[in-house]
Amino acid sequence: METPGRQATNRDIAERLAFMARLLGIAGEDRYRLAAYERAARQIDRLSFPVAGLDEEELTRIPGIGDRIAGQIHEIAATGTFGELVGLQATLPGSLVELLDIPGVGPRTLHVLYKRLGIQSLDDLEQAVKGHRIRALPGFGAKKERAISRGIRQFRQRSDRMTRPQADGVLASVAALFMDGEYVAAGSYRRGSSTIGRLEIVAAEDRDALADHLSSAGTVTRESAERISLSVAGAEVNVRFTETGRCGTALLCATGSCGFLARLGEVAFARGYRLGPDGLQDTSNGRLHTFSSEEEVFSFLGMAAIPPELREDRGEIDLALQNALPDLVDLSDVRGDLHAHTTWSDGRQSLDNVAEAGDARGYEYIVITDHSSRVRPEALAKQQAEIERTNRRHTCRLLAGSEVDIKSDGTLGYENRVLADLDVVIASVHSGFAQDQDVLTRRVLTAMENEHVDIVGHPTGRLIGRRPAYAVDLLRVMKHAAETGTALEINASPHRLDLEDIYIWHAKKEGVKLAAGTDAHRSGEFANMRYGILLARRGWCTPDDIINTLSLSALLEWAS
Repeated sequence: METPGRQATNRDIAERLAFMARLLGIAGEDRYRLAAYERAARQIDRLSFPVAGLDEEELTRIPGIGDRIAGQIHEIAATGTFGELVGLQATLPGSLVELLDIPGVGPRTLHVLYKRLGIQSLDDLEQAVKGHRIRALPGFGAKKERAISRGIRQFRQRSDRMTRPQADGVLASVAALFMDGEYVAAGSYRRGSSTIGRLEIVAAEDRDALADHLSSAGTVTRESAERISLSVAGAEVNVRFTETGRCGTALLCATGSCGFLARLGEVAFARGYRLGPDGLQDTSNGRLHTFSSEEEVFSFLGMAAIPPELREDRGEIDLALQNALPDLVDLSDVRGDLHAHTTWSDGRQSLDNVAEAGDARGYEYIVITDHSSRVRPEALAKQQAEIERTNRRHTCRLLAGSEVDIKSDGTLGYENRVLADLDVVIASVHSGFAQDQDVLTRRVLTAMENEHVDIVGHPTGRLIGRRPAYAVDLLRVMKHAAETGTALEINASPHRLDLEDIYIWHAKKEGVKLAAGTDAHRSGEFANMRYGILLARRGWCTPDDIINTLSLSALLEWAS
């Protein structure tokens, strides 16, 4: 259901219609009816104007939207769903519908498994795989059964950790629970981690008053003298209370990491103090020194202040003692986005939409990188002409690029004559994820040998919580990237965040350049750049390490 007071977006409506199509597939309904919902969902998702406020006559003017679906769109806009979807969903076991999230199990497959084998749950499916009953079904076979088995393993390995947008949503709910006091999100969230387990909050607020308030809201799961644990939007949130004058060490200890705090504790102890959430205690006389900010703590210990993103015990404390920490890249250093998709392939934004987003963000450039598998060479030439026309209307310049497939044999999705005409080329693996490590790695190395390839896109192929990284030897890739001058992407989509920070750190040590790109398919996704820059900071990157801190002319010179 939609949140009261919030208008349904095109994506909300498209998702409901697409879900209806999937349920029709499970139920074995007519494929033409199913296709109608799929078409309507795609059409609405790619529209640049909101449909929630249109009347039924206006809706039926949209190709692919008939009277029936127009009425259902009205229902979704008003209630968040529609009666026919609710009715169909009620006829199917909820545990069955959940199996759609298993890689390799689509609606039609699930229909056969449900009707022929009586499978309704994950356990049922797993037992059928173990008993080799799936391969006996017409049209399935051993290969399909093995694919489903892999999908089950991936599904069971999914982490219950939150993505950063999920954590942001929980924090928005947390904000409504606090009254007038101050609080800061700490823990792995503050350190910029790509996923978050539980959220840690440090609050300078009256503990008893807030505890009473939270208890009345029914959200408290555990209490102690200094902490309260809450359940908020299905996530665990730990709140530590402190006084304003002791926020420095309280926030420091709540932020972590464990390794960082252990090493910092050694530094403090060598100077005659014990580090704790309440302050630094003098080991000779027991006197407690308190601090209102983290900067005061670091200064007291004779160190430079260490940014939260670096606090992973990777040598940052020694550098802080020498006042030699790197000058980390900041979001304000970014001059453009290197990875964006449009309606020319699988994006939901026009070239004008992209340029408008770039203008709004003050960017000098955005690279259009539609998929080579979706845009034929002759269409690519037409797109380049349209990019030139679009650039006459905007301050942010669109650059002609492509996200080119690295095929299973290491060749690329376009011939060199096509690649030579592009400003920036990203080469990415989009298939053959099950190949062994050596074969997959050699595919990437071969792609980097091509003089036209500038960036390797999402280098491990992971989708957080949905697909693990494929078996690529990143150390070999990094060394070859340093040799060929190829940049590695920091894909800023919160569903990818690929490379992970430890590999960014290694790449920097190898002298490899990094390219932050949002992989934006919609205009709102350009804001995800902040997640990529958080990862870059965790990987110790300075502005010089990130190629989209370059000016337009310097970027074009680098890519030439």
